[in-house]
Amino acid sequence: MIRRLYDWTLSLSAHPRALWALAVVSFMESSFFPIPPDILMIPMILAMPRKAWLIALVATVSSVLGGLFGYFIGAVLFDTIGQAIFDFYGKADAVESFNARFNEYGPWAVLIAGVTPFPYKVITIMSGWTGLSVPVFIVSSIVARGLRFFVLAGLLWKFGEPIRGFIEKYLGLLFTLFVILLIGGFYALRFL
Repeated sequence: MIRRLYDWTLSLSAHPRALWALAVVSFMESSFFPIPPDILMIPMILAMPRKAWLIALVATVSSVLGGLFGYFIGAVLFDTIGQAIFDFYGKADAVESFNARFNEYGPWAVLIAGVTPFPYKVITIMSGWTGLSVPVFIVSSIVARGLRFFVLAGLLWKFGEPIRGFIEKYLGLLFTLFVILLIGGFYALRFL
């Protein structure tokens, strides 16, 4: 099923209304859809490098709006929809323990999930469920999703097709390492 969704999502990149498709996929991915918008962005930017920044902007805005929908699911519909989404992603057991400390580190959780391969939708729903401040959630989401999508767009715009394989294999890992180093740096400054 996931492979069919992946193939269907990838096919949207060649559609005449690909930007609209990207907006819809970015919105859905931030709240419940399993396929990331990067799958659409890569072929779109390679086909239209002059629109790389517009493509990144559409993905960012739509993703943040979708994140707000995920927040709504967590805040209002957690028992019906949110729990089912957590079950699907295998995160249901972590809900209670995660909730205990989430708001203390909520902005960082949103930032980390927004740039790493961790499912961003899990954090958007948790943000609503735990009552993370909406302005904090929005700012963290804009920074995280903007960073992720504009770095992707910049790499593809600058290097084109030769960088595609690197992005598909290692960009998530590099973002994860960046976040680990960033957190390690803050930890070191705090305790040294």
